[in-house]
Amino acid sequence: MKLVSWNVNGLRACTNKGFLDYFKEVNADIFCVQETKLQEGQICLELEGYKQHWNYAVKKGYSGTAVYSKKEPISVQYGIQSEEHDTEGRAITLEFEQFYLVNVYTPNSQRDLARLDFRIRWEDQLRKYLLNLETNKPVILCGDLNVAHAEIDLRNPKSNKGNSGFTDEERGKMDELLQSGFIDSYRYLYPEQEGAYTWWSYMNKVRERNIGWRIDYFILSQKLADIVTDSQIHSDILGSDHCPIVLDINLKF
Repeated sequence: MKLVSWNVNGLRACTNKGFLDYFKEVNADIFCVQETKLQEGQICLELEGYKQHWNYAVKKGYSGTAVYSKKEPISVQYGIQSEEHDTEGRAITLEFEQFYLVNVYTPNSQRDLARLDFRIRWEDQLRKYLLNLETNKPVILCGDLNVAHAEIDLRNPKSNKGNSGFTDEERGKMDELLQSGFIDSYRYLYPEQEGAYTWWSYMNKVRERNIGWRIDYFILSQKLADIVTDSQIHSDILGSDHCPIVLDINLKF
């Protein structure tokens, strides 16, 4: 089966920049979107053959996630069971026969790190939530996790050390997640691949020069590692400051 994840940085804007063309071309079984920046009723997407599930932020024009699936899930949960975090539309969980799919948009700690404490509490709650799901069946976590885990995951690690998305605290929480029984599917398959980024600043020529960060992930339960067939970064797809990422895995769907 094929899964896609994409932070579209405003779904209405992205639909004017080729979103639907890519959606049809990639033909995913499950397509996850972050940062929709929508409220209910603000967009009508005709996605034939897909069930749609949306989680909206209370704040208008902010955050938000969505999942489009060819198969109706057994159940759907919104949020990560955190009263503090679940007003921002940041997570959707779909349960299928063989796995849970968790689509998230992790809070940005902000340029001045004003939200770093909020972000760290999110990380702890998300890990707790995932481990609880995993007691029942394996988990596939995807989305914009807003962290470059290792120096290989961004173009300029030395000058960005301590900045939002590359603090010791954020990187340490990714360490904790992976050490608790999960794998980063891309690094599992391509541990030494350099220049593999999923986000670029809108500053002039930055994307053309591939000065980017890898902050979008498919994170899987360790027990799924042997059935991953590929993990891709579609960096040629425009329409957002992020690009889509793709997971191919031998799972019944």
